[in-house]
Amino acid sequence: MSGEKGVGAAAGGGEQLALIRESVRKAKVPRAKPRTWRGAALAEEFPVARVLVDKGLIHLDQFFDYAVPAAMDEEARPGARVRVRFGARVVKGRREGGELHDGFIVERLSESEYRGPLAPLAQVLSPEPVLSPGLLALCRAVADRYAGALADVVQLAVPPRRVRPEREPASTPSPPPAAPEPGTWVRYAGGPGYLQALARGDAPRAVWTALPGPHWADELARAAAATLASGRGALIVVPDGRTAARLDAALTELVGAGRHVLLTADSGPEERYRRWLAVNRGSVRAVVGTRAAMFAPVRDLGLAAIWDDGDSSHSEQHAPQPHAREVLLLRAAHEKAGFLLGGVGCTVEAAQLVDTGWALPLAAPRERVRAAAPLIRTVGDADQARDEAARAARLPTLAWQVVREGLRTGPVLVQVPRRGYVPKLSCERCRTPARCAGCAGPLEAGEGGGLRCGWCGRDEAGWRCGECGGVRLRAQIVGARRTAEELGRAFPAVPVRTSGREHVLDTVPGRPALVVSTPGAEPVAEGGYAAALLLDGWAMLGRPDLRAGEEALRRWLGAAALVRGQEAGGTVVVVAEPTLRPVQALVRWDPAGHAVRELAERAELGFPPVSRMAAVAGRPEDVRGFLDTAELPDGVEVLGPVPMPVRQAGRPRRAGDPPVEEAWERMLLRVRTGQGAALAAALKAAQAGRAVRREGEGVWVRVDPVDLG
Repeated sequence: MSGEKGVGAAAGGGEQLALIRESVRKAKVPRAKPRTWRGAALAEEFPVARVLVDKGLIHLDQFFDYAVPAAMDEEARPGARVRVRFGARVVKGRREGGELHDGFIVERLSESEYRGPLAPLAQVLSPEPVLSPGLLALCRAVADRYAGALADVVQLAVPPRRVRPEREPASTPSPPPAAPEPGTWVRYAGGPGYLQALARGDAPRAVWTALPGPHWADELARAAAATLASGRGALIVVPDGRTAARLDAALTELVGAGRHVLLTADSGPEERYRRWLAVNRGSVRAVVGTRAAMFAPVRDLGLAAIWDDGDSSHSEQHAPQPHAREVLLLRAAHEKAGFLLGGVGCTVEAAQLVDTGWALPLAAPRERVRAAAPLIRTVGDADQARDEAARAARLPTLAWQVVREGLRTGPVLVQVPRRGYVPKLSCERCRTPARCAGCAGPLEAGEGGGLRCGWCGRDEAGWRCGECGGVRLRAQIVGARRTAEELGRAFPAVPVRTSGREHVLDTVPGRPALVVSTPGAEPVAEGGYAAALLLDGWAMLGRPDLRAGEEALRRWLGAAALVRGQEAGGTVVVVAEPTLRPVQALVRWDPAGHAVRELAERAELGFPPVSRMAAVAGRPEDVRGFLDTAELPDGVEVLGPVPMPVRQAGRPRRAGDPPVEEAWERMLLRVRTGQGAALAAALKAAQAGRAVRREGEGVWVRVDPVDLG
């Protein structure tokens, strides 16, 4: 076997890794054209198989050449799974030993550039071509963007093999359905036109701010059906299995069974692989699924859609940790497909797509928004300070009144923040978050009572609020744990249901009841909730994270969207300071406006997505050595180091967490827009170089981390 010059030539423009090329290459030695291996005949045509070995090591991110025995000639197709010996040594002109590893055949060649003997394929695990050229190119692009290894991305894209589904014959694809009627898309300016463009075979790109209520699933299904009507495929990625089930039911009702598949972990490994194979074989042209479905090999993709892109479930936890939104953006651009980013809220990344002109906004007129949204009422700090009920039971009088009124006509939702939010510091007078004067990162309480930046580690002395001039800080409250018990005692005749953690409810009846839920676990009520309480807003607004305000608004909108409209008497009470930007955006029901203002503020401060960032973490000496050897692009800004919290024994380890009781530190690297690819390539090359030279321990690298706190 031999190392090639790099994966870029075959995979669509990847970075060549000079450190892992052959150190000696004689120019006049003819290329190897194997014909036999230890007396066994090799394939007559294309006797060389170029293989992606499933190692996942950054310094081995390349293809390797193997000889194809004649007995395997028919089954050793491009895209097939194989077993090969890796790490063999040359003994008397022959390759000996080596461990068996899985891999994928990338292509078949007539000759190899390697001048020595090639080891043969050990086994063809399956002739099923599961790694198509298009999927390989997508994986290469994702690996390059996130400074990861191609084999790691392929592991995310191609599910583990199951024998029984592969032996089943492929079914005949259904004919395209008729183009659907616009339905409730008529509520949006440009909604029917967007569906017509998909049905014509065009590739429209839109950021869709959905109206509150239950119609979003049917509207997404109509977008997919319009794409199917053009003879192309559709892919919709949603954050969780509950959302996927609702969209699956809506699409089945609209176009019938058999035209799409549902790809979620709930279906089990074998059934999920069976459905994935149906998509790969072209038997099915539409996919609805959770995060892993972003790589689904949909034939002739016409629409790549994502719902609620701000949900953390869209961010992959396995290396190199790609985000579903970014993968679908790559697919839409490379495959010339339509794109639809939808949600009740609006992320800053979505606002940037509109601001740059890459996508057009798709929203309803203000009068329709006001009619569909519930009435929003606020309770601030000053109100609670004067409220005896709030001081005694942590629930203001207004909340009690809204609950009593709502229980007369239906269920009432109570959203309680998750436990474990870390408080951040803000001005005691105006509640503006306290930020570092150097990099604008969040300030934290350091050892000894001083202030320290959570991003660059700089000590901040003599802090003063830039908005009001105040010099006193406050820590945000952490949350309420006894809400369900208190409500149960206050309303003993009303059933209390909880949803969250291990027990998440999907739906609840339309009868009067109290439903206490953590953010993201709110069940859907039949006919909508009569009212909702959004408690302890400071617990979400107080997170030491760049996205704290955006995330709080997204959570509030998600819960409030389940409440009946204002015309039907729906009311929402949010316990948070009314003057804050996210609270005002909720009152006006203006997520897009909030995202635009956030984008302008981040542009002024140089925050993502206006800039690109990467996080490097590890032992202090390893992080310093890594950055010293990395050939970073010009203009890179290095923020840090910042010590990372020591992980306690018994707590599960997540991506980027230090080992138990080992002191790690983290550095942030920031570059301007347009330098992200150069930064990722430099970090990847530095990792490969350290691995080849075996310098120190490995470091953890993540490009575009979701959480900068």
